[in-house]
Amino acid sequence: MPTLGVNIDHIATIRQARMTVEPDPVAAAVLAELAGADGITVHLREDRRHIQERDVRLLRQTVRTHLNLEMAATPEMVDIALDIKPDYVTLVPEKREEITTEGGLDIAGQCDRITQVVATLQGAGIPVSLFIDAELDQIEASQKTTAKFVELHTGRYAEAHGEAEQTEELNYLKEGTKQAISMGLRVNAGHGLTYTNTYPVACIEGMEELNIGHTIVSRAALVGMERAVREMKQVLRGAF
Repeated sequence: MPTLGVNIDHIATIRQARMTVEPDPVAAAVLAELAGADGITVHLREDRRHIQERDVRLLRQTVRTHLNLEMAATPEMVDIALDIKPDYVTLVPEKREEITTEGGLDIAGQCDRITQVVATLQGAGIPVSLFIDAELDQIEASQKTTAKFVELHTGRYAEAHGEAEQTEELNYLKEGTKQAISMGLRVNAGHGLTYTNTYPVACIEGMEELNIGHTIVSRAALVGMERAVREMKQVLRGAF
């Protein structure tokens, strides 16, 4: 069973809707860990639409599992990561106009630049994961950067219509996981996963961690963070 990284970005989204102090994503992280979360994930965006630098700094002091900082491969974000030193960094694509991350990072098209960012971060003792689509050229390019992990983008699987399309996308993820592991990469996955579609991804051989946020925060708004996290852990075990 893979571990569960709980993304708490949208706790901060609610806070920022009123530009106030609550709900606090740091408190949400504490509750998530108490309920069994194996890690906490946050995306510090360039436009600071939800998570703020203050949040990341406090989370670094309070998270007791591991802190995964999602960020764009920009000089500003690299400097912040080097200062805060999360347990690991996931490099993701980022566009100001997007509602959420729309696809994987194009490593093959910018391999030299990403390699330099990876070298800087890992040279400072911060392991790097690359958020990519499960395509062979992207996996091969990711290996060349010497990143420790890839995180496979599960958006197409999550948005698939009908059993046949979903099975096709699941097989695509399975093959990508197999290819990445054969190249010495460790594999995580995430994006768009819910209480109803996560278990098949959790069953992929070699999958280490699933990063899940929106569906957990949505459920937490109705039943509380601790119950929402516990129920997702049950999903990973096939017991929900």
